[in-house]
Amino acid sequence: MATRRPSKSKKNATKLFVLDTNVLMHDPTSLYRFEEHDIYVPMMTLEELDANKKGMSEVARNARQASRSLDEIVNISPDGIDAGIELTGPSSGLATGRLFLQTEFIDIQLPASMPTAKGDNQILAVVMHLFEKFERKRPVILVSKDINMRIKARALGLAAQDYFNDKVLEDTDLLYTGVREIDAAFWEANGKDMESWKQEGRTYYRLSGPGTADLLINEFVYQEGEQNLQAWVHDKAGRSVTLETLTDFGHTKNNVWGITARNREQNFALNLLMNPEIDFVTLLGQAGTGKTLLTLAASLTQVLETKRYSEIIMTRVTVPVGEDIGFLPGTEEEKMAPWMGALEDNLDVLNGTTGEGGEWGRAATRDLIRSRIKIKSLNFMRGRTFINKFLIIDEAQNLTPKQMKTLITRAGPGTKVVCLGNIAQIDTPYLTEGASGLTYVVDRFKGWPHSGHITLQRGERSRLADHAAEVL
Repeated sequence: MATRRPSKSKKNATKLFVLDTNVLMHDPTSLYRFEEHDIYVPMMTLEELDANKKGMSEVARNARQASRSLDEIVNISPDGIDAGIELTGPSSGLATGRLFLQTEFIDIQLPASMPTAKGDNQILAVVMHLFEKFERKRPVILVSKDINMRIKARALGLAAQDYFNDKVLEDTDLLYTGVREIDAAFWEANGKDMESWKQEGRTYYRLSGPGTADLLINEFVYQEGEQNLQAWVHDKAGRSVTLETLTDFGHTKNNVWGITARNREQNFALNLLMNPEIDFVTLLGQAGTGKTLLTLAASLTQVLETKRYSEIIMTRVTVPVGEDIGFLPGTEEEKMAPWMGALEDNLDVLNGTTGEGGEWGRAATRDLIRSRIKIKSLNFMRGRTFINKFLIIDEAQNLTPKQMKTLITRAGPGTKVVCLGNIAQIDTPYLTEGASGLTYVVDRFKGWPHSGHITLQRGERSRLADHAAEVL
């Protein structure tokens, strides 16, 4: 089959992007994300939107929102839809291209192996028609989240690409880790006019120089060797930064609910979790790095001992790894119980660190702890406000940016939100590491004085779990 190649006419010619249904169902605002380029919505895309609009799932909500957006755009067009509808007004200047809807019958002969009864193939037929119509004038590109759809398009000689506009990062290796190593050269370059003082048991260093410009507020720095240092950026003004030494949670006297930090990153994490000035914490790390255990220990200490928060609320996305086992009986909390195995496992560990009291004492403590932990489903979060709560969002890598925004904006006065996850274990369809809601909030919140992030590097679960994480 001969491959069709886009003509090399004008380099600055605007492109025509044909949208597959899954793009609109993944991001309803994608209509306004193509800047100066035009977009084309086939009739089959509208049909599939209509077929998926019923229900309470995120996909159904997105389908309804996309349909409403299309309706608003079409209604404000005074000249009809044949010539395309200007997007400048509806998008408030975000997009300056035009929206085209399929208004004609397109009869393109596809290969016999591609039946036209299938919706994907009808969209491909539209792309092929537009390609032949604009072959010498402008590039025509299919945008789809479906890998097989893109492969079929390329097999037909058509240009196709993924939807990239919701991706925070192309390469997640570039994601902010929250940690930076410094050495003697850093002090030489930035410590010429250094000021140092002690206050309330902490040591502060004020530095200024070329190496401080890239540091962010609440970013951790460490130095290994003879002069061991663990600190974080307490304040920043231009090229001047103030470093503050940390509480050593690796020491037994600073234990949190009987738990001590086993490595440097765990110490950084506990400093974030125990600091009342930090309202939002994100912890990334592979299985066994201690994300849930550290968070639960910190939350129990601040709820039951220091009384900083009134109760713990824990939630997670209910995306099954294997086959779904069907409906679950009971109340909301009972339905969520199978998803909260990690919570129960960690509570068993924490309950064993509460000291004396024997079996009766441990049972009483377990009952007290469980009475202060509420397990909630994400499905009923919209419209709620949590006041003076410690909110834990587990498996946050499975959330979309929109779902993440919905959850974090539930926080009322005095509430702390902690997001835990491993972006290498995403189970939600069409969600990638670069587009995950967890990646999104890590990138957007970095540098805010009341938030902190740490990527936990070392597994502490067992030598078997560590080895499996590396080789499997």
